[in-house]
Amino acid sequence: MSSRQLRVFGKSIRVAVWPCPGKARTPLLLLNGIGASLEMLMPFADALVDREIIAFDVPGSGKSEATILPYRLWMLSMLASGVLDQLGYGRVDVLGVSWGGALAQQFALQNPRRCRKLVLAATSQGMLMVPPRLSVLSKFMTPRRFNDAGYRKQIAGEIYGGKARTEQLLVEEFRTTSRRGYLYQQLALLGWTSMPWLPLLAQPTLVLAGDDDPVVPLANARVLSMLIRDSRLRVLNDGHLFLISSAEEAAKAVREFLDTNGRDNNGKA
Repeated sequence: MSSRQLRVFGKSIRVAVWPCPGKARTPLLLLNGIGASLEMLMPFADALVDREIIAFDVPGSGKSEATILPYRLWMLSMLASGVLDQLGYGRVDVLGVSWGGALAQQFALQNPRRCRKLVLAATSQGMLMVPPRLSVLSKFMTPRRFNDAGYRKQIAGEIYGGKARTEQLLVEEFRTTSRRGYLYQQLALLGWTSMPWLPLLAQPTLVLAGDDDPVVPLANARVLSMLIRDSRLRVLNDGHLFLISSAEEAAKAVREFLDTNGRDNNGKA
């Protein structure tokens, strides 16, 4: 994996690329969860070794510069397109996890030709989601889980479920995040829902969910799968962080889905 800073729409954005030697497949754009730096996705990206992968830190998280003013998801979708443009990519597959799953849905809506296939992992339809318990939500919505390692270990099992209940090493890839960046990511989702237009998405879609996800209950994955016309649902025996804790299994499911109906040419423009 190599990373660098790009100037996109006037902001310094950290971008990473996992190159893939050999036969070209459609590149995969990874969109991360709220407050998370791209290191969080390294176990999954390292497991998906047979295709080129692109990821970036959302403004205010990781090593990307925070914006002065709040933004909406459609603006971040444009930012993602700007990152791809600067790197020279055309058509891509898109995988979004948790908060990034909402952004992935928005990107697919705004870029029906650029987005070939869609993978939605541990995510929901936004404001109209089946909510988690209030005790879980209150802990999840604060950046303290990123910035305080002791607190993170204390609450990991309760809010992430699955293997995080017993394997503390799962949460070691978290990095500090700014309060403003975290708040702006929350505000980007305020009032947002994909529910009315999910049936309009034409991309073949894989919905991935954990069967023990306190943050995004499994019912949300069933709603997404029901409303997206060309979709399939895969449930893993894990929690919210299955892209980390079950990286090999998740990568296998994603690989099989993306390779269905043959392999596309490289997405380089």
